Amino acid sequence: MSSSWFRTLLALLFITSVLLQKSDGQFEEWCIADEQTPDEELQRALDWACGKGGADCSKIQKNQPCYFPSTIRDHASYAFNDYYQKFKHKGATCYFNSAAMITDLDPSHHSCKYEFLP
Repeated sequence: MSSSWFRTLLALLFITSVLLQKSDGQFEEWCIADEQTPDEELQRALDWACGKGGADCSKIQKNQPCYFPSTIRDHASYAFNDYYQKFKHKGATCYFNSAAMITDLDPSHHSCKYEFLP
């Protein structure tokens, strides 16, 4: 591997990281359901997030913009993210008993917009 190629790779990585950063220096992150978590565990975490957790789950109710696709995984992702965005500055994490994970890819789709709060 030539040093020229290596410098080019480093430059591309740097440019990519700069483009992904917000102007305030923060990366955008969303909290979503982990693909490997069984539905039963997701349901428990979803119930907590929408209950004691304080997430606003109104948009995943029937006839609302994030109801479809109507799966536990999709509804949990929306609720997890709502909770995480609201409370991350107060120490909240995207954990949900290992049912969730952080992504830098905006999970918004169609009319369902996942909030990001810097």
